[in-house]
Amino acid sequence: MTEVLMPKATAVWLVDNSTLTFDQIAVFCNLHALEVQGIADGEVAVGIKGVDPIATGQLSQDEIDRCAGDAVQRLRRSDARLRETQRRSKGPRYTPLSRRQDRPNAIAWLVRYHPELTDAQVSKLVGTTKQTINAVRDRSHWNISSITPQDPVTLGLSTQIDLDGAVQKAQGKLQKQQAKADKELAKKRAANLSAAEGSGQPSAQPDAAPEAADAAVGAAPEAPAKPEPEPSADNIFGTASASAEPEEESPKAEDIFGN
Repeated sequence: MTEVLMPKATAVWLVDNSTLTFDQIAVFCNLHALEVQGIADGEVAVGIKGVDPIATGQLSQDEIDRCAGDAVQRLRRSDARLRETQRRSKGPRYTPLSRRQDRPNAIAWLVRYHPELTDAQVSKLVGTTKQTINAVRDRSHWNISSITPQDPVTLGLSTQIDLDGAVQKAQGKLQKQQAKADKELAKKRAANLSAAEGSGQPSAQPDAAPEAADAAVGAAPEAPAKPEPEPSADNIFGTASASAEPEEESPKAEDIFGN
């Protein structure tokens, strides 16, 4: 079954503008009945502007009137909407003249909320050129002061199915690139480890040995200091034989006056 364009916004419009039951709206929008009840209570989809499914070609007023009187009936999407979603176009999308002035707004929205999209994907979604995309991205566009990011689906420049498909494809590509980068990093680490082991270097981290040595030094008990001997009188004043100088003999009278 074809998905509904902007299911929550469509459910908001149906809750506000029809007498359909929560189950009927939930089945049509591929939502849970409690989620639709939360929309009616103002607890879910707060701030989302309702999208008229009649204006987008998803429903007809006759179909809504048919199901409004019977809760057992289920809404059927319009054939025009089914043919539109099943159509697949190649190359850049044609944009009507009345909507071409909205392209910069759509580009700004895609660049802000889906930076994973490539320029080629953005160009295909809104039917623009890479030069315009780069001008909006680096804010060198001639009308940058008037550009306001707007959902390209709301503007009618793209379908929700095409946008979701482009986003999923871009995210899958990013995941593959990340996995490849992680694999190359693991190979590089393994090669460095093998080279270190071949050269005789320990495989442990270089800071591990100094940390272990510091831990061992910190864990070893300090040796008690040897007490110094108390000083004695001999150590302070010295021994009598070593410190005392030989006394000079007193001169005799004979040596002074002679015989």
